[in-house]
Amino acid sequence: MKTITILRVAALWVLSLLSPAITHAQYDLLILNGRLVDGTGNPWYQADLAIKNGRIAAIGRLREAHAAKVIDAQRHIVAPGFIDVHTHIEGSIQELPLAENFIYDGVTTLITGNCGSSFTDLKKFFRELDSIGISPNVGTLAGHNAIRRAVMRLARRDPTPEEQAKMEAIMERMMLEGALGLSSGLIYIPGAYSKTQEIAGLAKVAARYGGVYATHMRNEADSVMAAIGETLEIGRQSSIPIQISHFKASGHNNWGRSREMLAAVERARAEGLDVNLDQYPYPASSTNLGVLLPAWALADGDSAIRARLTNPTIRAQIEAEIAKNMAWRSRSGRMDYAYVARYVPDSTYQGLNISQITAKRLGKSKTKLKDEIQTVIEMMLNGGAQMIYHSMSEEDVARIMASPLTMIASDAGIYRFGKEVPHPRGYGSNARVLGRYVREQKLFPLEEAIRKMTSMPAQRFGITDRGLLRQGYQADIVIFDPATVADRATFEKPHAYSQGFRYVIVNGKVVVEEGKHTGARPGMVIRGKGYRPDY
Repeated sequence: MKTITILRVAALWVLSLLSPAITHAQYDLLILNGRLVDGTGNPWYQADLAIKNGRIAAIGRLREAHAAKVIDAQRHIVAPGFIDVHTHIEGSIQELPLAENFIYDGVTTLITGNCGSSFTDLKKFFRELDSIGISPNVGTLAGHNAIRRAVMRLARRDPTPEEQAKMEAIMERMMLEGALGLSSGLIYIPGAYSKTQEIAGLAKVAARYGGVYATHMRNEADSVMAAIGETLEIGRQSSIPIQISHFKASGHNNWGRSREMLAAVERARAEGLDVNLDQYPYPASSTNLGVLLPAWALADGDSAIRARLTNPTIRAQIEAEIAKNMAWRSRSGRMDYAYVARYVPDSTYQGLNISQITAKRLGKSKTKLKDEIQTVIEMMLNGGAQMIYHSMSEEDVARIMASPLTMIASDAGIYRFGKEVPHPRGYGSNARVLGRYVREQKLFPLEEAIRKMTSMPAQRFGITDRGLLRQGYQADIVIFDPATVADRATFEKPHAYSQGFRYVIVNGKVVVEEGKHTGARPGMVIRGKGYRPDY
C-alpha cells in the first residue's frame, strides 16, 4: 500500500514537471469567444483575451491557455470599460462606494470635480477612497469655484493680484496632488462673477502640469456663441486642451443652433486649438433651482440671498428678471418644463413641475406665470431644490452626438436606488447610446460609440493605460450583448439599472458577473500627469 502511494506521488511530481500549466494557472482570467471592439474605432474582430495581475496579458487565440477563471463571452462584445468624463460624486462615493448606477451601465472609471466644484484637499480625498475601497476607478479635476470660494468666499468682484496668486497657488498644489486639470462652472456662484483673465491664469498653471480645461460655459442658450468664444480664448491664452462640458443648445428659440456651434468648434480645431466636447444623451438638463434667478441675486451667501428675497423692492426686480427669461426658457412661457428632482422640505413636490406644484399649493386648476415665480421664490427661501429642465431638442442632441469630437458622459452622481426622482442619465447614459442611437437609429457604428466612451476620454484626460484593449493596459473591460443592451430608466421612473451588460471587470477583478454586482471594490485612484508622490 505504501509502495503504491509513493508511486502515485512520484507520477504526479513528474507530470507537474512536464506540464506546469496543468497545475499552475497561466492567467488569472481568460475571456474566450469574444467579438473584441478595442476602443480605436476599428471594426470588431474575433479573439480571446487573458488577464494577469490586473492587466491585459495577451490577446489572440488562447483556447489552449489555462486560467483560474474562464468566461465564455458567447460572441458578445468585449470592449474597454467606459470612462465617464463628467460626473459629480463628491460625498456620494464615500457613502455608496459600489457606485452601482454607473457600474451597471458599463462604467469603470469616473472623472469628477466638474463644473467648478471639487474638493480642494485631494490628498485627503484620495486617502478616503483608498481606505474605503471603491468599485470604479476615480480621477478628479480641480474646481475653479471651489478654489475661488477658498480665497474669496462668494464675493462678487474681481480678485486682487494677491488673491489671484493665492488661487493659482492652490491650483498648482492640486495638480501636484494629482488633479487631471481645471474645471469651471460659469453659471454657478461664485464662478459667474469671474472674468476670462482670472480663469486663464489658473488654466496656465494646469497646462504646465499636463492638465486639461473642462468647462460648463457661461451660457448655453441665447449667448452660447459668445460663451464658446470665451472658452476658445482661454485655450489660446493658456495653451491648454479644452473640453466643453455637456455641449447643448438650451431654450426652444435656440433649437437648431447646434449647427453653428459645431462649426465654431471645427473652425477652432482647424486653427490649431485642441478642443473636444462631451454630452449626455437626453434632451433635458439637471441642475439647481437657483439658476432661474439672476446671478447677482445669489451673491455673498445664504443670509444675503434671503435678505434680497424678503426685500419687496429687490424681490420684485428678481421676479421681473425671471419672467423675462421665460421667453427663451419655455415654449409655453410657463414653468411646466421645470421638474423637481429633490426638495427636502416636501418630498411630494418631487416628480412634479413648477406649474403643477403651484396649482397644488394654491388649490387651483390653472395658474399664471407670476404665481409660479412666487413658488420658485418660496422654494429658494426654504433651501432650494435639485431640478430637471426639459429645454433641448432631440435633433440637436443627435447632431452633437454624431460629431467625431463628442464623447459620452452622464453629468450625474451616485444614486441611492429608489430615493428621490433624479435624472435618468445617472443610470442609463451609455446603454442609451448603444441601444437607442446605435442599434435603433443607426446614428453611427457600434465601434464609434465605444471609441467615444473609451479611448477618446482616456486620451483627452491623459489616462495612458486605459481606454483600449492592449497588452499591458489595465484590465477594465465590459462584456455586453449588442442585441439587448438598453437603458431602462425614464424621467417618470428613473430608478432602473441598464440591461445587457453581462460582465464588468475593473483592474482585472470581476465586479459584475452575469448581470449581478459581486460587491468587489478593486477601483483605483487615477492621478494626473503633474502628480508628485513626494509632494
